Amino acid sequence: MQRRFQFYPLYLTRFVGSLGFITLLTLLPTYIETLGATGVVAGLFVTALGIGRTVAIIPVGWAADRYDKRSVLLISLISSAIAYSLFTLVETSFGFILARTLQGLGVVGTGMVSLALVGETATPDERANQIGKYNSWRMAAGITGTLGAGALYDFYGFDPIFAALVALFVLAILTIWLLVEADETRIEGFAFFDLALNDRILTITSFRAQYAVSVTLIRNWVPIFVGLSVARGGLALSATAVGAVIAAEKFTNMLGQPLTGRLSDTYGRGLFVAVGGASYGVVGLLIPFAPAISQHLDLSPTVPFLGTVPAVFFVLLGLNGLLGAADSFREPASMALFADEGKGSGIASSFGIRGLVWRPGALLAPLLGGYLMDGIGMEWVFFVGGAAALTGAATFVGIVTVEYGTQELFRW
Repeated sequence: MQRRFQFYPLYLTRFVGSLGFITLLTLLPTYIETLGATGVVAGLFVTALGIGRTVAIIPVGWAADRYDKRSVLLISLISSAIAYSLFTLVETSFGFILARTLQGLGVVGTGMVSLALVGETATPDERANQIGKYNSWRMAAGITGTLGAGALYDFYGFDPIFAALVALFVLAILTIWLLVEADETRIEGFAFFDLALNDRILTITSFRAQYAVSVTLIRNWVPIFVGLSVARGGLALSATAVGAVIAAEKFTNMLGQPLTGRLSDTYGRGLFVAVGGASYGVVGLLIPFAPAISQHLDLSPTVPFLGTVPAVFFVLLGLNGLLGAADSFREPASMALFADEGKGSGIASSFGIRGLVWRPGALLAPLLGGYLMDGIGMEWVFFVGGAAALTGAATFVGIVTVEYGTQELFRW
């Protein structure tokens, strides 16, 4: 089977896996309201996903490098289909947390292993570009999921959404099984140990560990801010409006990643990581000021499917679009750097390390966000998130400059 043809079933897998992820993100404020979750319990609705992902990273990464990646990917897809079917049975916060944890187990395999196959198949001079295309399918799923999930819920409730997701996972299972060849790469031993001491990986983790706090807070609390009741610091817009705001980030990210990935193949991955991370932090700090900014806009138009919407909706639509543009600079460059270091020595394990570095922030930041939201004020979620991205970018640039020289930002 031709090498380039192998990418397309993996793109579909990325689309389906991301569609499930973003659907739950879109419906998160609705679940919080419906199940009556508050404070730390609301934070656990986010953290549960991170727990499942943390538990799965090392065994899935090891198995993917040691055995056939296609088989590991198929098992992950089956686990995901089971997880999404369980959401139709959720009636309590505890049940939601359990289903969300199983979702996290499947997310690791569908995301990390399919990404490892893309990174392994691509040549070095096109790696970030191919990863950018792969991620664009994730963003396309984000647009479809946010708009579709919100609208379907407003009209039909939860069950039809999860039925459609399970059907799509079955389709992805069939395409991987029928169209992707077995992976013959076999890495003996435990690649995590050797790669964990890799100089470049250690350097970029100085940024990534802090950036995880930023993205976890900002990305999860933007829809909460838009959809939660005014009494709890939100804007009380509809689920469809929540979906539209999230879709703005996915749309700009989708358009940007193939281009920025190709540019980072030429001009240096480190430069794009630093610029993207710092820009994300600046925009994140502006989110709480959306209501104040909207007061200077004299508009309240009627929009199809949304009805009459306030000006703050359009401000948040624009700001979240800028978040997507900023992240499109960082993501393909970061992924390609980990692929560069893992190629031939354990590419799935390299991406596993990338995922593990993310986990502390992904696990602890939602608990912090829940406390800040109910204890101090919703705006502090975004202030802390924006600051974390800025300090992460500054740390990364500082280490590269001191240890290797500023010119290395253009060479990585």
